Amino acid sequence: MIELRGLGYIVAESTDTAAWRHYGEQVLGMMSLDAPDGGLALKMDERAARIHVVKGERDGYLASGWELAGEQAFQAAQDSLRQRDIAFQLADSATCAARHVQQMLWVADPSGNRHELYWGVKTDFRRFASPIGVSGFVTGELGLGHVVLPAPDFDRTYGFLKDVLGFQLSDIFRMRIPPEFTPDPAEPEKRIYFLHCANGRHHSLGIFEMSAPSGCIHAMVEVESMDEVGRALDRVRQHGVKMSATLGRHCNDRMTSFYMKTPGGFDMEYGHGGLVVDWDHHSVYEATAVSLWGHDFSIGFQ
Repeated sequence: MIELRGLGYIVAESTDTAAWRHYGEQVLGMMSLDAPDGGLALKMDERAARIHVVKGERDGYLASGWELAGEQAFQAAQDSLRQRDIAFQLADSATCAARHVQQMLWVADPSGNRHELYWGVKTDFRRFASPIGVSGFVTGELGLGHVVLPAPDFDRTYGFLKDVLGFQLSDIFRMRIPPEFTPDPAEPEKRIYFLHCANGRHHSLGIFEMSAPSGCIHAMVEVESMDEVGRALDRVRQHGVKMSATLGRHCNDRMTSFYMKTPGGFDMEYGHGGLVVDWDHHSVYEATAVSLWGHDFSIGFQ
């Protein structure tokens, strides 16, 4: 079984890396660095980069980077994929250099989402210093945060993530999109599964039973205080960033957050106070509400 330590990084594709630089620095509060491949790296802790922005012909989400413990775990992951007859691609040295890792492979799940498995992140442990004064982000052994990906081929995708990549189920949600937000009044109920890997973050990955042109539903980053969330809300208004959901607190991971659009077309959740779970004492459940309060997603359709 493959054991993923956490979400190490995400990769966005962009026709305009300058837009991501402005958004990353002035809205998210991250440091931006030029990448060796001509793209952009956004730094949010001691690591060289947590968000990679690569030049491309589209604006969207490209990949999720999942951390392995070391070279032995990387070899074991390859062996596991080969035993299951699952095709994967080993990254070349240039791509590994761009991702700041020793080795990396990538594999696509049945819904087409690209998952990059790597070991041995390279970093000079340079101190994070936000250009706008954000105190810090919650990362470390919890990883970057989480990402929710589209999974139109839901059952096969869940089976792949569970049986091949080793994710475990945290909780379940089912939603019916309100008629005013969909062209099909008879649109069926959609499933969302929240999955965790080998750390205490409530979920590092979610899958949503729908497609998404951008390749991602949303990514989440967590800051160290509610004041930082409030200051980010002020910056959203200041820079004219479109919001996707108002401030609220989720039922499952208890994150207090809001959602906004990124230059990649997918959403970014910006929050504080997420649960750290002791999995030995956790029971899977189905929540019947998204949030304890707030999180009005209708503003994203206005």
